[in-house]
Amino acid sequence: MVIGFGKDHCPELAYRAAYDVGAEIGKHGAVLLTGGLGGVMEAASHGAKDFGGLVVGIIPQDDKRAANDFCDVVIATGLGFARDFLTAYSADAIIIVGGGAGTMIEAAAAYQKKIPIVALKGTGGAADRYADTYLDDRKAERILGESTPQKAVDTAMATIDAS
Repeated sequence: MVIGFGKDHCPELAYRAAYDVGAEIGKHGAVLLTGGLGGVMEAASHGAKDFGGLVVGIIPQDDKRAANDFCDVVIATGLGFARDFLTAYSADAIIIVGGGAGTMIEAAAAYQKKIPIVALKGTGGAADRYADTYLDDRKAERILGESTPQKAVDTAMATIDAS
């Protein structure tokens, strides 16, 4: 799963990095799961589609048409931010590209469930803030920091293979 900046707050650098993360996921033949909307979600979806990946978008709206154009499967929840728990719990691993408060909801949900999290360094926001650290003092799950999209995907895939 790829999480990060939404459409209205996504700098070009994070958008390009998310596209590259999606492309790497597509090259691995893995299923990409996102929140299905714009920004990082759209960019990763586009990258995965360009490289033969299957893209699943779990959107907060109740209308499938709200999803980005690169989603193959759209799950329209109508749950608003509560859908962030569905996306996090559905993931085998998470890659953070930038991100703000919404990203943190998904990351915290994944952290509580000990789902592996990889942060792509240099993309700003939550990714830079939490790379190579923990979300709280319990140190339940270290957020692994990686410096390139390829390394981020390889690390995420390795955590899935190890479980």
